[in-house]
Amino acid sequence: MTFLSNLGPWAWFVFGALLLVAEIAAPGAFLLWLGLAALATGALGLVADLSWQVQVVAFAALAVVAVLVGRKVSPSPGKASDRPFLNRRAQGFVGRVFTLDEPIVDGTGRVRIDDTVWRVTGPDTAAGTDVKVVAADGPTLTVKRA
Repeated sequence: MTFLSNLGPWAWFVFGALLLVAEIAAPGAFLLWLGLAALATGALGLVADLSWQVQVVAFAALAVVAVLVGRKVSPSPGKASDRPFLNRRAQGFVGRVFTLDEPIVDGTGRVRIDDTVWRVTGPDTAAGTDVKVVAADGPTLTVKRA
């Protein structure tokens, strides 16, 4: 404990740096705000000669403020994306109409969408027929005649 008290306000800089490194090692954007509060407490300790008790209270107050500010500036997980099908490309095809590239025989066929050939399932249909995608299950699209 003597070592930390000898460091004075620099102990807060060390603590803040450790919290920021921990945030990098285990990201979750929570330790970031505590690390910034510790750095701010260290800066406050350099400017004003504060007792350790006041520094702890200042850190607690700055941590609360930093976490609240962090919650305001961080994107919320429930917010709708401007690209909702980014990682679910097949789901974006539901409801669209495409032309069969290969006929559907025994329930399976193929359709070309942009530069990709997709496997489709549905009623037997001749090549060149327009089909509407009604469902997507992984890389397989379920279609019906348009």
